Amino acid sequence: MKIVIAEKPSVGRELAKVFGATTRKDGYIEGKGYSFTWAFGHLLQLAPPQDYGFIGWRKQHLPMLPAKFKLAVRKIKTKDGFVEDPAVRKQLDTIKRLFDKATEIIVATDAGREGELIFRYIYYYLKCKKPFKRLWISSQTDEAIKDGFRNLKPGTDYDTLFNSAHCRSESDWLVGMNATQALSISAGNRTVLSLGRVQTPTLAMICARFLEIKNFVPQTYYQISIQLIKDEQIFKAVSVSNYKDKEEAEKLFALVEDVASGFPTGGNITAVEAKPRKEPPPLLHDLSSLQQEANKKKGFTADQTLNILQNLYESKLVSYPRTGSRYIGDDIFAGVPDLIAKFIHHPDFGKQAQFLQTISLNKRSVNAKKVTDHHAVLPTGEEAYGLSSDKQAIYDMVVGRMIEAFHQECLKEITKITVQSGLTFVANGTVIRSAGWRSVFNETEDDKKDEDNAALPKVTVGEQLPVTEKSLLEKQTKPKSMYNEASLLKALETCGKEIEDEELRYAMKDSGLGTPATRASIIETLITREYITREKRNLVPTTKGLAVYEVVKDKQIAQAELTGQWEKRLEEIRSGSSVKDFKSEITEYTKMITNELLIAGATISHKLEDKKLEKV
Repeated sequence: MKIVIAEKPSVGRELAKVFGATTRKDGYIEGKGYSFTWAFGHLLQLAPPQDYGFIGWRKQHLPMLPAKFKLAVRKIKTKDGFVEDPAVRKQLDTIKRLFDKATEIIVATDAGREGELIFRYIYYYLKCKKPFKRLWISSQTDEAIKDGFRNLKPGTDYDTLFNSAHCRSESDWLVGMNATQALSISAGNRTVLSLGRVQTPTLAMICARFLEIKNFVPQTYYQISIQLIKDEQIFKAVSVSNYKDKEEAEKLFALVEDVASGFPTGGNITAVEAKPRKEPPPLLHDLSSLQQEANKKKGFTADQTLNILQNLYESKLVSYPRTGSRYIGDDIFAGVPDLIAKFIHHPDFGKQAQFLQTISLNKRSVNAKKVTDHHAVLPTGEEAYGLSSDKQAIYDMVVGRMIEAFHQECLKEITKITVQSGLTFVANGTVIRSAGWRSVFNETEDDKKDEDNAALPKVTVGEQLPVTEKSLLEKQTKPKSMYNEASLLKALETCGKEIEDEELRYAMKDSGLGTPATRASIIETLITREYITREKRNLVPTTKGLAVYEVVKDKQIAQAELTGQWEKRLEEIRSGSSVKDFKSEITEYTKMITNELLIAGATISHKLEDKKLEKV
């Protein structure tokens, strides 16, 4: 009997359906020579400190460095405390019986780091020794499943993937358990002050931005603006210089030659620059970029978007969702024209899909070297019907981005006119000559400046134009915006570095904070810990979160770039780098941060005395 193990019951049932297996048993389905069973996500986890003899939270136990980690059955909270989840124990017993009689084991958990970890923990916990094969697919369509089963991979091909996942799991335990206990103990053991390898630098980024805004002192400055007219078209120009002193600005304002001052030709055109610019289409979506778009357009949280996308994946409508790649290989690109053709009747994208049938597709998103476990998120081409409004919105973002990514460049003309009228003024304007990919959603740029003109008239150097109006503008410098989920996700990709170029940001993805698959859970964890809260669409630190930040902000555990380097090391393990070296370094790091926090934690006590916090 061939035993297939999926990550969750719904996927197990779908695999069984594809193979025509219909006999339902307790915890599995069998038929056609196969038994299809499943996990419920993570059935097993690294054992808690008490399983290694570290009973209670005591300074003398720290740092806790188990010689060998143990696995424990997932627990649930009851009135008697945390106990083994009986449903998990029952399913593990079922899986063990099936493995014991298996002639072949086929791993069909999600084709990624977490999916591999879920299976391997079960496999090692049950002390199974039988070889296994891996189903590695990027979509759940019937054809993809059948093709995947025809091309099963040896399980050993994914040993380095498991090593990376296992090192991540152990490092999160070491840092999280030790740092949390160290800070909580040194703060007097009155409260649980949770810290984590990725959680804490993420909190630090949110708190630092919040305090920067809170402490920001706006500076008043002045600009002078004029309106000119050419062939009945009015446009605006703004002084090249800003002025801090109002009296100086008023004196200069009086020098401006406008119609009201008796100067019918008060603006002398001294320079005209018109530069064509080609704006390439955006790359295809990975999980993170899709989460950012969904937050901007619909206000969806990162977690909501991931859950919706996972549902669309399991409904066979999109490819694998937890991808960190925004590219596809040439093999997938070969099928793109036929895929796009399936959307020629789409109510929003049909016209553009038809147009793409008539041109050579843009290949900016085609680069096999930049595809990791899975390619970028694409629709599968399966018919989508009866979707809820939220699912339809995410699905259309995937389809729309595909149409955009293979569309033509947007051709613009960037114009800058310099005007002399007592002072030097500049008028900026952008004219789109050919919308190209921007015609898909008909969206304008979101970074246009207030003083930019939609379009500018044709003028020549030496031409004199009437200045119909002049204005003295009083303005104030503005702080950066609060982090929302979209901007935080973007910042996590680059450890807070402000990099706009999407290809440069993508190049840094292996040294960002967390991974596309884990960032949503990090945000939710910070909210659960009551360290941050959502205010409208912004992520705002709580008093508790700020108190923790004040203690850890200068410590190693809060440094985003250092954590980003750990992420890079974990990716290198995927490629065969030394597990032993990584574990040795994370152990030394754990010792260092534990010592730092045992010393620093005493300073947090008075900040928290009067707060209603979770009790140990």
